[in-house]
Amino acid sequence: MKIKSFLAKPFASYVHKSIQRSMATALEDQNAILKELIKTAKATEFGKEHRFDAITSYQEFKQAVPIRDYEQYKPYIQKLKEGKHNILWRGKPIYFAKTSGTTSGVKYIPITKESIPNHINSARNALLCYMSESGNTSFADEKMIFLSGSPELERIADIPTGRLSGIVNHHIPNYLRTNQLPTYETNCIEDWETKLNKIVDETINMDMSLISGIPPWVQMYFDRLIERSGKKVGDLFPNFQVLVHGGVNFQPYKAKLLESIGRNVATIETFPASEGFFAFQDTQKEEGLLLNTNSGIFFEFIPTAEIFNENPTRLSLHDVKVGENYALIINSNAGLWSYNIGDTVKFVSTNPYRLVVSGRIKHFISAFGEHVIGEEVEFSLMKAVRENNVHITEFTVAPMIQQGEGKSYHEWFIEFEKSPVDLAKFAKQVDDNLRSKNIYYDDLITGNILQPLKITIVKKNGFIDYMKSIGKLGGQNKVPRLSNDRKLAEELRPWTENH
Repeated sequence: MKIKSFLAKPFASYVHKSIQRSMATALEDQNAILKELIKTAKATEFGKEHRFDAITSYQEFKQAVPIRDYEQYKPYIQKLKEGKHNILWRGKPIYFAKTSGTTSGVKYIPITKESIPNHINSARNALLCYMSESGNTSFADEKMIFLSGSPELERIADIPTGRLSGIVNHHIPNYLRTNQLPTYETNCIEDWETKLNKIVDETINMDMSLISGIPPWVQMYFDRLIERSGKKVGDLFPNFQVLVHGGVNFQPYKAKLLESIGRNVATIETFPASEGFFAFQDTQKEEGLLLNTNSGIFFEFIPTAEIFNENPTRLSLHDVKVGENYALIINSNAGLWSYNIGDTVKFVSTNPYRLVVSGRIKHFISAFGEHVIGEEVEFSLMKAVRENNVHITEFTVAPMIQQGEGKSYHEWFIEFEKSPVDLAKFAKQVDDNLRSKNIYYDDLITGNILQPLKITIVKKNGFIDYMKSIGKLGGQNKVPRLSNDRKLAEELRPWTENH
């Protein structure tokens, strides 16, 4: 056994036990975090505006601090970008995480001295839990690759600014630096395809043990490796043991990724965002991701049906229920207060608190009152995929609104890796699955308001070519699962088979 894997065993066991102990104190930890956040931020501009000095309970906090999204935070962020101190949190941020918003353009999310450990330690803890549970630490001695954004940072008001993955790259411990690929120079390449080719050059002859990234971009890496070597990834890298993924639901990509590898490997799911690292898979034996209840973030939850209400119900962890869909709201030591991050989650357990990411608030279709969400379309498609031995590369759904009763429908744009034998039968199965999941959609079909869904086939690499055409290939960029209008559908049209 080599030195890193040898030392990892006791450390992994220590951290894993600590995380297991914190499962029992989740509610107390959340209460303590809210009190500490309010106490620390009392003297900030935000704290003074919202009378933090008078808040003594969560009920009072809810009355004092409304739910906001990034657009409503922009005036505060602007002051930080001008170099002002003590605005949302004491002092000033040590970083801005720069991210693309679907409605806000570029967003600048503050990261503080107090919040950076949440981003660094949570990813580490996910690996340590796996090591402790499985006993497998050998991959710690071998080569690892983290498909991430450029670590080169610009400065705004003398605050280093860049992609979250690039910021985190600067905090990888020295003992892992010798294992890490690609090289710093390659990681700094902005153009994704140029960068990908260079990554393949650097790794194709290395026996990678761990690969980490957003599933669609990991798949592109795998495709390029297979194309170059003529081998499955698992044969090319005999020591490949662990795939770490996050950013999107894994299920639509899982079959193709595992087929590209050619054998099973351990998979570890994470739930990171520029605003915080919210949850991670702590065990291979149970469903869901363990909520990060003791990492500087106080969580709130709003039933998704109420998210657009003027005064929605706001719940702390005390009151959440298994199986309900909630919009995730955070309060953090980065200075984000009752901040709507745009994701929806569903608890699969409350002892301990484990959840799954069920979709995005703004990614839904309700052109006819059906309110179809991401979780429902993914379930409907993947059930049909499994039953028909079909593999998909990517997909998105949009409404097609046409005049006249029974003429409108949902249009599904799907890129198949392995197509169904009978597309019409496959489409009907997906439609039936969706009808079983969403009663409003079923009523619209039954009432002849909507036709059953129609599938438009996207050409091979069509989604990649589309993302390239809009300058969003690689990095942290993702194709929206659902749109409530035709903008994405029409932009995608040139890459469809019948165009």
